Amino acid sequence: MSASARRLEEETDRAYAIQVAAGTKSAAMYGVLGLGAVCLAHYTWPFFRHQTLAFKSFLVSTSVVFGLAIGADSALLSHEAERRRSENAIRRQATFELSQRGMVPTETAIAKWRAEKAQQSSANGDGIS
Repeated sequence: MSASARRLEEETDRAYAIQVAAGTKSAAMYGVLGLGAVCLAHYTWPFFRHQTLAFKSFLVSTSVVFGLAIGADSALLSHEAERRRSENAIRRQATFELSQRGMVPTETAIAKWRAEKAQQSSANGDGIS
């Protein structure tokens, strides 16, 4: 497996883990809010008190699913925005350094520059890639 494919797979796994954690937390929070709203409506609104348990459960489960989708999506969008910012900073630095060397900053040249930097950082023991 190439380095870029391995990096893409690691990034995908990291994004999935972020999405699962945020979705779970948000689903729990929205579930509690939905349950609280149903309990409040049950004790304060006589018409709602006569509704079936299945309908009330439907309202709570809808709020859980809504929270899951919103939480996971917002966390993934935030993660993607952060990745884009860091990738653009790396590409900007690569473009600047390659231009200083008199090279045209093509995708291939940037990939080679990235490999050089990774090799230098591993040789220095920085662990920065």
